[in-house]
Amino acid sequence: MKFSVFQISRRGGREKNEDRMGYCYTRESVLFVLADGMGGHPEGEIAAQIAIQTVSAMFQRQAKPTLKDVQEFLSTALLGAHHQILRYGTTKDMLDTPRTTLVIAVVQDGRASWIHCGDSRLYLVRAGELLMRTRDHSYLELRNAAIAGLERVNRNVLFTCLGSPTKPLYDVAGPVLLEQGDRILLCSDGLWGALDDETIARQLGRQTVSNAVPDLVEDALRKAGDGSDNVTVVAMEWETPDTFESTQGISTDSISDDVFASTIQAGPLESFADDLDDETIERSIAEINEAIRRSAARKL
Repeated sequence: MKFSVFQISRRGGREKNEDRMGYCYTRESVLFVLADGMGGHPEGEIAAQIAIQTVSAMFQRQAKPTLKDVQEFLSTALLGAHHQILRYGTTKDMLDTPRTTLVIAVVQDGRASWIHCGDSRLYLVRAGELLMRTRDHSYLELRNAAIAGLERVNRNVLFTCLGSPTKPLYDVAGPVLLEQGDRILLCSDGLWGALDDETIARQLGRQTVSNAVPDLVEDALRKAGDGSDNVTVVAMEWETPDTFESTQGISTDSISDDVFASTIQAGPLESFADDLDDETIERSIAEINEAIRRSAARKL
């Protein structure tokens, strides 16, 4: 695999930055993940950190060096992150659990698949044109879909997230075969809340990601002004095999099958983070897969 990647997180006019993001990869598979801790609930930054660390740990465990089933991994990883956030809240005896959005993308075998919950977005840009983007789990998106009865609903209200008492709703997309120069961008609402889709796609498509992403973030902060939300982005430019060598990208061709590289930041989880061991992850996976099987059986 060959790809260029750039990530950045900037605090806007908020007291703290509750966004978290990162990427990790093996020889034949790469994971991108971004979470935006939700205000109005305690410790949103903890929920976001738990989410990305859980997903990263599950990817490291299962990508050897490829994931056997990317679609299954995405749903299991998202629900595993939700499970760990609820577990954190229970361990801390919290009356209100931390909550977060989550968007995850996996590129494997030259194809991209993704999952999201909430209003953190994924954009797929080809030749400067927006090919696909996720649809927010917000009442605004439902209102845009002309669903009756939503005219008076607050546009910023989400109807699902990770960490809530109810099972999160999510959407899975892909696989999409990538072409030379395709860009994939994951971002928090601080970016798309200030810049429209056309602007994001155009700027992302006309520069390398290492130049486009910082410019987009600065533009969003400047346009939003003092009341800007936090702006967090991780973006990738894909290279097809045997096309041309990247001058500043990542090539996994020379690494061995057992190598795992990650930029997922360590966070203030103290001893709780240490509990994300193999046994805990395996138990979570088993519980989630059993719940998925039961749900599928009821639909038959």
